[in-house]
Amino acid sequence: MNKSPYDRCDGLTLHTDFYQLTMSAIYHSHGFQGTATFSLFAHDLPATRNFLVVCGQEHALDILENFSFRQEDIAYLAGLKRFENGFLERLKSLRFSGDVWAAPEGSVCAAGAPLLEITAPIVEAQLVETILMNTINLNSTLASKAARCRLAAQGRDLLEFGLRRTQGLDAGLAAARSAAIVGFLGTSNVAAAKAFDIIPVGTMAHSYITAFASESDAFEAFAATFPQSTILLTDTYENTTGLRRAIAVGHQLKARGFTLGGVRIDSGDLAQEGQLARQMLNEAGLTDAKVVVSGNLEEMSILEILRRTGNIDVFAIGTRMSCSSDAPALDLAYKLANYDRRPTLKLSTGKETLPNPKQVWRQYDSQGQIKADVVGLREEKHPGRPLLHKVMENGRRIAPRGGWREAKKVFENDLLTLPAPCLALDAIHRWPLRLTPALSSLHKQARRDALAG
Repeated sequence: MNKSPYDRCDGLTLHTDFYQLTMSAIYHSHGFQGTATFSLFAHDLPATRNFLVVCGQEHALDILENFSFRQEDIAYLAGLKRFENGFLERLKSLRFSGDVWAAPEGSVCAAGAPLLEITAPIVEAQLVETILMNTINLNSTLASKAARCRLAAQGRDLLEFGLRRTQGLDAGLAAARSAAIVGFLGTSNVAAAKAFDIIPVGTMAHSYITAFASESDAFEAFAATFPQSTILLTDTYENTTGLRRAIAVGHQLKARGFTLGGVRIDSGDLAQEGQLARQMLNEAGLTDAKVVVSGNLEEMSILEILRRTGNIDVFAIGTRMSCSSDAPALDLAYKLANYDRRPTLKLSTGKETLPNPKQVWRQYDSQGQIKADVVGLREEKHPGRPLLHKVMENGRRIAPRGGWREAKKVFENDLLTLPAPCLALDAIHRWPLRLTPALSSLHKQARRDALAG
C-alpha cells in the first residue's frame, strides 16, 4: 500500500461530512450506479488577490489510492443504526476506482476554472469530496499566501517559521511544503524538513538568552557549539546593546577562522533596527553577516520594510503566513458536472456552475504573458496550453509521483508568465476567463433542462 509523506492516508474515510454518507446511502439504496464527474474550483479569490497557487494534489492522490473503510469504521457506522446493512457491506469493499484530471501542483490559476476533476461511480466520487476539498484548500491557501510574501520580498531569502501557531500538525507540514514550493529557503519544522527534504533552519529563542546569566554568555555558548551557523538574536533586552555583543562574538569567530552568520531582530521597528544592524555590522568589518528580521511579518509589512530600507537579507515569516491570517480559506467548491452522461449544473445565485468534464487552455500574448484562460469541453480542440492533465486512471496513478521540487519548477515557470499588473499585492488585476462557444451553448441548454424539470 502506498504511503503519503504525511503517513496519514490510512483511516481517513471518516474524516468527512456526515451528509456525504447519507447521500451515498441513498444513491446505493435507489440504484444509482452511474458514473459522475465532479469539478473542484474556486468561486472567487480573496480581495486584492489576482491568482491562486494550486497545491496539495500529491497528498490528494495518495489519499485516493489508499481510500478504504477499516473494520472499526464500519463498526462505528453500524453502531449509529442509521445505515442499512447492504450499504455497510458495500463500504467494506469500496475503493476509489475513478479517473482524475488536475492542473500540475504549483500552477498559478484563476478563479472559476477547474483545478481538478474526478470521474468515478457516484458513491465513490461523493465520499471523497470532503477530504479532497480539505486537502486542496489548506495547501492552496497557504501556497497562495506564501507566494505573495515571495513577491513582496523582491528576491530576498525567506524562511517559514509558523509551526507553533498553525492549526494542527498537518497544517504545519502543509505550510512548510507549500512555502518550499513557492521559493522559501527553509523551515523551522523539523518533521517537515525530514519528510520533504527541506532545509531545517533556526537558531535560538529569547528564553535561551534569558536562561544565561548574561547575553554575552548566551552568544558565546552558541558560537562555541555552532561556529559554522551562528545567527544571534539581538533584541531580547535592547537591540543596540545586543548588536554590540553580537559583533564582539563575530570578531571572536573570525579569529577562529569562522564567519558570523548573522543577527536576527524580532521586535520593534524592523526597518529602523535592520538598517542600524547593517550599519554596525559593516562598520565592524562583518559585511558577510546577514540581517534577519522576524515578528508578525506578511507581504504588506515586508513591502513597507523594504520601502524604508533595502538592508534586510532574510525574512523569517511565521503565523500570519503559515495560518494565512488575512484569508484563512479559499472559496473552493466541488460540484457535480455530469451524472450518467447527463450534464448537470447548479443555478444558485452567485454560485452557478458549469456542466460536463472540462479542459482549460491558457493563451499567451506575444511576450509570453498570460492573455486569457479559456474553459471548454474536454473533448474540444482549442488554441493554447491545456492545464488539466490525466493523473489517475481506474484509481491508480498514471503520472510519476512528484515532489515539491517538481512543483516549484511549475510555479517558477508560471510566475514568469504573469502579467506585471497581476503581481501587484494591493490592487485587483486578473486575466480574463472565457468559455468556448460549445461549453456556453451546453450551459444554456443544461440550464433550460434544469429549470424545466
